[in-house]
Amino acid sequence: MGESLPLLDKLGPTSGKGVTSVARVPNAWYVGCLSTELRNKPIARKVLGWPVVLFRDGQGVARCLVDRCPHRNVPLSLGRVLDGELECAYHGWRFDGEGQCTRVPALSPNSRMGPGVTAWSVIEQQGLIWVYADAGSVPPKPPHFFPLVETDEYHTVHDIVQAQGSLHAVAENALDVPHTAFLHGGLFRQDKERHPIEVVVTRTSSQVQAQYIGEDSPKGLVGRILAPQGGEVEHYDRFLLPGILQVEYRLGEKSHLLISGCLTPIDDFETRLFAVVTFKLPIPAWLVKPVVRPLAHFIFRQDARILQAQSRTIKTFGGEQYAHTEIDALGPHIKRLLRSAERGSTATHEQQFEKRFQMYV
Repeated sequence: MGESLPLLDKLGPTSGKGVTSVARVPNAWYVGCLSTELRNKPIARKVLGWPVVLFRDGQGVARCLVDRCPHRNVPLSLGRVLDGELECAYHGWRFDGEGQCTRVPALSPNSRMGPGVTAWSVIEQQGLIWVYADAGSVPPKPPHFFPLVETDEYHTVHDIVQAQGSLHAVAENALDVPHTAFLHGGLFRQDKERHPIEVVVTRTSSQVQAQYIGEDSPKGLVGRILAPQGGEVEHYDRFLLPGILQVEYRLGEKSHLLISGCLTPIDDFETRLFAVVTFKLPIPAWLVKPVVRPLAHFIFRQDARILQAQSRTIKTFGGEQYAHTEIDALGPHIKRLLRSAERGSTATHEQQFEKRFQMYV
């Protein structure tokens, strides 16, 4: 059954930096890696401060174990995969996909086998390998499913980026409209010729959404790709627990862009984002795909510099001290959802919240 962990181990290691942020939502699915990343060698990852190792068993099924050999505390990710089992690089102890110890070299056949390793539940779907951050428990439901990925008329691009920021900070940044005119000026919006749009924010016990009504197609390079003919767009930004974000643009029947991000907290102040970009556009996909990844990386590098500086300041001043106005449409709601989930709140009914206000973009 794998090793039995004390309570502290089940909660996971701490960052040790003295300042914590809202990032630890237990009992949840997080992306460990892309399917294409996991081949013949084990991969080391960290989720919620927990070091884990991913590998494929003899049938090619993705497996996840805590990255610590119980023999001498060496990371199992330093080892190799033999016959679908993970072999420790130090003394050759071997473990199957369930974490059971199957071989201790030179041990007498009559001797007791070594202890096992804690295994995490794993599901591989739609090009992502998800791990369930609660060792030993049975996940109540599968991980997030992307409905457009398997639709013929849509095209999908996967990518990975990493930021020095909490899950909350990265999510708020990705779904924040006002900063784009300054940090990404020329790519999205500019701080001139602003006009009012209506914003409708709705929140339930598991997600929050902002709908932007009356918004023209984004200016700059992104706008020319999304809506070369211009016009008014349908724009939605969403955050779903525990760490799914969505940015959706639609213009008529021909243009539809859905950027989904799966946020995996490495620790309190570092987050990995697995992007699933799904789109259909009036221009051929083969023209768009080569542009999507480098453009996204350029934009994210701008965000990453700000997030790094933000985290450094938060640590310097001993914690977050945010001031909000109503145009901070989603950030406060994201934090509220995360705090509730972190406390283990299990509301069985949808607590509906709605607010309307005006924003100038």
